[in-house]
Amino acid sequence: MRIGVCSWSLQVGSIGELKGLIEHLGISSVQIACGDPHHASWIEGDAMPQAALAASLEMTGAMLGFPGEDYNTPASIEATGGFGDPSTRPERFARLAWALGITRQLGLTDLMMHGGFIPGPGASGRRSMLDTLAKAADMARERGIILALETGQESAQLLRQTLDDLRCPNLKVNFDPANMLLYNMGDPIEAVEILAGDIHSVHLKDAFPPRVQGEWGEEVPLGEGRVNIPLFINTLKKIDFDGPLCIEREVGDQGSRVRDIARGFRLVNACLSS
Repeated sequence: MRIGVCSWSLQVGSIGELKGLIEHLGISSVQIACGDPHHASWIEGDAMPQAALAASLEMTGAMLGFPGEDYNTPASIEATGGFGDPSTRPERFARLAWALGITRQLGLTDLMMHGGFIPGPGASGRRSMLDTLAKAADMARERGIILALETGQESAQLLRQTLDDLRCPNLKVNFDPANMLLYNMGDPIEAVEILAGDIHSVHLKDAFPPRVQGEWGEEVPLGEGRVNIPLFINTLKKIDFDGPLCIEREVGDQGSRVRDIARGFRLVNACLSS
């Protein structure tokens, strides 16, 4: 398992800044944002892939965020996230096609994204959502890319059933243990075991679940929340996971994020060595 960092967590605007900060942290690999102007834009614009390659960055995969996603509350992201709203699907398929092109230009074969809230069996809209995810997976397959859905919006059991129903071999999971807690969707350790065969990459975050139903939980630095990072990493070892572990921090200013990521890097290194 390689330890990396998510580029957007460092709040950088250029490839030069990104390279400088990861070298400062001593982290060798990075999961890189495609460049959604809503949350992780690049000064280089459409020339970002060429700049990243010229900088000799070790990249584990790319991440797509959709313009218009609203993370202010769980309800707002349910309404606006991923492919959840049928009215936004045409424009988001176009954005996905763009991101698949960026991923190929970067020389990568993995693209991560939030798929949107998945209706459960028998719920209105489930068939349409499954068809939408299957179409997204087909678009990625045609470009030779694995599409990994980030966890959190649904329980591990529902995501497991959805993947089993879809049977798309290139549709995998980008596992974020903190999201399971932030969205109040169950125990992340149990979720690892349920999704074991399809976990393709990991976002390392820590959190506490919400105190009030319908509100967000609290994201905290690695090792300070409810995930139990040492047990989480041991569980990944148990299922023979060997993909990237990308530290993600989405709270605080750039300075505090860099400090938290540095401490998290030391913790994860210790867990992997034990």
